[in-house]
Amino acid sequence: MRLVELRVTNALPVLDERLRGTKFVALGTRSILNSPTQTGMDFWSLNPYVGCEFGCSYCYARYAHRYVVERAHDAGKLSDDQFREFRGPHGWEAFEQRIFVKEQILAALERDLQRYFRSAGPTGRPSDTIVIGTATDPYQPAERRFRLTRQVLERLARCEELSVGLITKSPLVARDIDVLQRVQDRNDLEIYVSLITVDAALIRRVEVRTPLPAVRLRALRRLTAAGLNAGLIVAPVLPGVTDDLPRLEALFGAAREAGARFLHAGPLRLYPAIRDRFLPVLEEHFPELATRYRRAYARQSAAPRTYAAALTRRIKRLQQRFGFPVNDGMRDRYRPRREPAQRELGL
Repeated sequence: MRLVELRVTNALPVLDERLRGTKFVALGTRSILNSPTQTGMDFWSLNPYVGCEFGCSYCYARYAHRYVVERAHDAGKLSDDQFREFRGPHGWEAFEQRIFVKEQILAALERDLQRYFRSAGPTGRPSDTIVIGTATDPYQPAERRFRLTRQVLERLARCEELSVGLITKSPLVARDIDVLQRVQDRNDLEIYVSLITVDAALIRRVEVRTPLPAVRLRALRRLTAAGLNAGLIVAPVLPGVTDDLPRLEALFGAAREAGARFLHAGPLRLYPAIRDRFLPVLEEHFPELATRYRRAYARQSAAPRTYAAALTRRIKRLQQRFGFPVNDGMRDRYRPRREPAQRELGL
């Protein structure tokens, strides 16, 4: 990366820029921890960045990026031209091109931890997990320079008896083995390396910018060899694309060889804001599935109940066969507290 000296009055400062056009924009923040009340999920979430260089075609977090852009424009921090640039023609294109870097993250975290501990009530310790990386990857390439995720972990390492989860596709997580060990020494820590298939060619179709499967599995091996509680999260499982038994068997086998302590999986949730990005990928690479997806996800974001139940049974059989704990593990980060209506998915 090269430093870009750009300061525009009443505009968000550009901190850095890549030659391929990705810009990193400073975003001041007063809050970094999102409570279950705010998100409707069963845990607290923390994301040091908004937007993600990996830009997975199925990523549900594009709507969050659009919300931040629209809020900045409403506050007068983005001109109309900048708004169009940071949003993209349809509201999702800039997700991997305009990355917001949350400044003053430690001050925000200190304030939010006070709120978090107040939520404990008479027990003195909150029961809800703090999950890092629920919307954008905390170890995307920008973390090499900005080191926001490491700052967060160093602060959490001073806490005791927390439940902490971390989700990433990046081998950069192994850089922080030392601080992750300190977090684990005093807290309950689970590190989820995200991988949907060991097929590198398939990865390049749906995750153009992400690290290849072998690289992620090597990082997983480094984590587990260091004594860290790490495993795989297979999320999402793409119906008709990555859910067949041979692909799942290959993934489970690779996870076991890498020393994974657990493996959990969940089906695709296809939010309306993401369909315009993901469905063209299906049409290009899996045209026989595009119509089925449109029909199955026409009225809800969740996979149909019958499909999800069948996938859960398959995953549990594979967990047992490959020696992983057979349970639901981490609360599914794609599952809201209220389940939407379901329909059939004929895949």
